[in-house]
Amino acid sequence: MVADIHIGNNLYGALAYNQEKIDAGLGKILETNRIFVPADGQFSVSDCMRDFERAMPPQVTTTRGIIHISLNPHPDDKLTDDRLSDIGREYMERLGFGGQPYLIFKHEDIDRQHLHIVSTRVRGDGTLISDKKNYEKSRKITDDLEKKYGLHPKDKKQGEAWKFSPVDALRSDLKKQVANVVKPLATMYRFQSLGEYRALLSLYNIGVEKVDGNNQGHKYTGLVYSALDADGNRIGEPLKSSQFGKSYGIEALEQTMKTSGEEIKTKGIAANTRALVSASLNGSRTGSEFRADLQGKGINLVLRYGNGGRLFGVTFIDHNSRTVLNGSALGKEFSANALGARFTDFSQGDNRRENMQPVLSSPAKEVLHPSVQSVLDDKQPTIIKGYSGDDLSVGSLLSVLTPEPDQHDANEPMPKKRKKKKRKYGRQV
Repeated sequence: MVADIHIGNNLYGALAYNQEKIDAGLGKILETNRIFVPADGQFSVSDCMRDFERAMPPQVTTTRGIIHISLNPHPDDKLTDDRLSDIGREYMERLGFGGQPYLIFKHEDIDRQHLHIVSTRVRGDGTLISDKKNYEKSRKITDDLEKKYGLHPKDKKQGEAWKFSPVDALRSDLKKQVANVVKPLATMYRFQSLGEYRALLSLYNIGVEKVDGNNQGHKYTGLVYSALDADGNRIGEPLKSSQFGKSYGIEALEQTMKTSGEEIKTKGIAANTRALVSASLNGSRTGSEFRADLQGKGINLVLRYGNGGRLFGVTFIDHNSRTVLNGSALGKEFSANALGARFTDFSQGDNRRENMQPVLSSPAKEVLHPSVQSVLDDKQPTIIKGYSGDDLSVGSLLSVLTPEPDQHDANEPMPKKRKKKKRKYGRQV
């Protein structure tokens, strides 16, 4: 059984994500503790939030008060709802949350049943439940639960339990497919830049772009998600982040990157990934061997090539610690220049699809296709190609990229590496 723990401050986002599963008939509530749910099982995010807030002293302020846990039994473990409830309840007791308000949800949106648990770290007296050594503590608990309930034990491929189905742009439910990947990944993984986030999404045939535009004189900044084909090209209609909620827009992404950077630094998370990557590098003669060895350790390698086919970026996605790290952040020997010089099959873009590994083929500068950017800059109307089998008119594209009237908070500018003069943004329409 694989457990994943995410700590943050977005209680509404965690509850809304689970409500969506219930509304779609892909989830239900199995157990509650100090949270009232009607006998008919009708779930209300607002009502549950009030119960959580009543359990937390109002004078307490923290950005890490909410805990969202996922428990994933092995796909071959067929468990009744009662047994799943027992497992979830016992896990929370042993983790130190037995007296806290919490909700246990069962999800069946992928090819295995699994649990999502939402709770708070803030005790009634205002103190916080410690999150130190959560990984070690959780691993011990799940090991014991596997033995107690006769579950399949973890193996070296345990990271695969968290893999989601890649988006298929030929299906009619594109928005649902993208949401089912973006929403959990945005909370499960640590990443420090838009490029790292894009590398993570590329594993599931999803692209993301930051867009700056002007609509009737009003400037705005937002995110647009798109499906990708086998070569990393955008296909299908782009989806603005506001369609998935504020939790997946620029403001939330900025906070995630900031929090991730702090955790990676203070907890020394990159050290273990660096050791695994270094061992694979030392034992590999070719780029193909290097990639394969990393995959066996639960690490994906994403390569980024420029328009001329030159390797300019390397990203490692460690599914064991749920961390995305650029090669240069791990050390010079893991940078694009070093790996390109060492492995001839990495130095040119012709072989970058080896082993069906998704890569990012966009140039280093994170910009939109020139024709898209011309629309955002209010230039002469044009026809946009490259998003679907049919051309997309300017009007329909702009309607996709323009934020909703009440989405201003989710569309603040992304942080810049270099300090720049602040710009004032008008009211969005």
